[in-house]
Amino acid sequence: QVQLVESGGGLVQAGGSLRLSCLASGRTVNTTSMGWFRQAAGKEREFVAGISWDGRQTDYAASVRGRFTISRDNAKNIIYLQMKNQKPEDPDLYYCILYYTSYTFHQYEHWAQGTQVTVSS
Repeated sequence: QVQLVESGGGLVQAGGSLRLSCLASGRTVNTTSMGWFRQAAGKEREFVAGISWDGRQTDYAASVRGRFTISRDNAKNIIYLQMKNQKPEDPDLYYCILYYTSYTFHQYEHWAQGTQVTVSS
């Protein structure tokens, strides 16, 4: 059982910065990676950034590369998304995701509840 709790969402001015956090708890031993997706109203959920469980590999969507930074803490159970130069057109609902492999090597994913990021003009 894995639980994901997001925090850090809120209001930010255009061009400003905000940092999201996602705490993973429970059975995380088989976690392979974590990441962030985001979604605008009426649109499909889109990939933002990902990080391997050991923090050695990261990946970013082209739309956020150079603006956003994904990282983890030393305990490897919290990931962050540092968002800079926020834009009003950025989708405003962010989801943390955890990927893991079962003992039978099936792949699964856990989603957080989503956190709102509102960018004001």
